[in-house]
Amino acid sequence: MARRVLPYRLLRPSVGIGLLALGMLGAGLPPAGATAPHPKRKEQYKAQVEKLEATWRTAQLNDDVAAMDKLLSDDYVGITMTGQVVTKMQQLDRMRNREMVVNTIVLSDVKVKLIGTTAAIVTSLADVDGTNEGASMHGTYRYTRVYSRLPTGTWKITNFEATRVEPAPPAPLGRHPRGNRE
Repeated sequence: MARRVLPYRLLRPSVGIGLLALGMLGAGLPPAGATAPHPKRKEQYKAQVEKLEATWRTAQLNDDVAAMDKLLSDDYVGITMTGQVVTKMQQLDRMRNREMVVNTIVLSDVKVKLIGTTAAIVTSLADVDGTNEGASMHGTYRYTRVYSRLPTGTWKITNFEATRVEPAPPAPLGRHPRGNRE
């Protein structure tokens, strides 16, 4: 009786699926070396980032280039409200040359999410009034700002992105916005 041997390639997909599943299980684990901060330390880090958010807002409103220089990391990358990608030097130049002037910023829905002990992600809703390259800049924006904590304990802004929130379109006449309710 001839013995039938399964070809190696038939076993290969199951090995790949097993490795994929193992990788997915590991995806929920923190990166090597990143541990969750102690609850008291977590609140301390959140308070530090919230204070920096207030410092950022004040620097933005007062065109304080020196304060902004201290806040931004050397490898900072920002995506402006118009989709323009800017480096730290370009952002500082925009402030210095008053290419972007912010008269008011009213923040709401501010959330700080810590990633281990070395990163924080801040999201917020911002009502902004000012000018951008001479054009009126008035509206509501969602933004994400990423902070990185250096070994010295100093937090720096490494990334920023703003997206305009368009007003919801009006509901068609005769219809309830969530569907007909009778």
